[in-house]
Amino acid sequence: MIRNSISTDIKDIMILIHQAQNYFKENNIDQWQDGYPNEMQIQDDINKKCSYVLDDNNIIGTMYFAIEDDENYAVIDGAWLTKNQPYAVIHRIVVDNNYKGHGLAKQLLDFAIEECNKENIHSIRIDTHHDNLSMQRFLTKNGFLLCGNITLQSGDPRIAFEKILNN
Repeated sequence: MIRNSISTDIKDIMILIHQAQNYFKENNIDQWQDGYPNEMQIQDDINKKCSYVLDDNNIIGTMYFAIEDDENYAVIDGAWLTKNQPYAVIHRIVVDNNYKGHGLAKQLLDFAIEECNKENIHSIRIDTHHDNLSMQRFLTKNGFLLCGNITLQSGDPRIAFEKILNN
């Protein structure tokens, strides 16, 4: 079941975040190695009602999902597939290491697509680190197209993808 996160989920969400941080470190991916995301960020996501968990009696996946303009996406070296229309964003999508390869990230993505369809939103944008090849494969496999490069507010470069939804 995918549901909005609540404050008591933060500990379990952070376990997943730490797993991802360790995976990135072990694979020489310089993503999330600076203390981001932290508990305060997750609490902020929960307060905005944009944090979701995949709960199967244990929290085994999480993501940030919102229908909003992302200021990090205002400038792109490349081109978005859509212009001047509302879009959704997904950030911080993480699946428990013990459940990788079981289609859970796809379940989270499908949930986001369903929510977009309900709200008549026609695209989803997401970004990832240049070295995060597993996320890039996931995105490409699920119909996201590489649109270009963006720079986060922190100054970190990311590659940006967008998926047009058939709703």
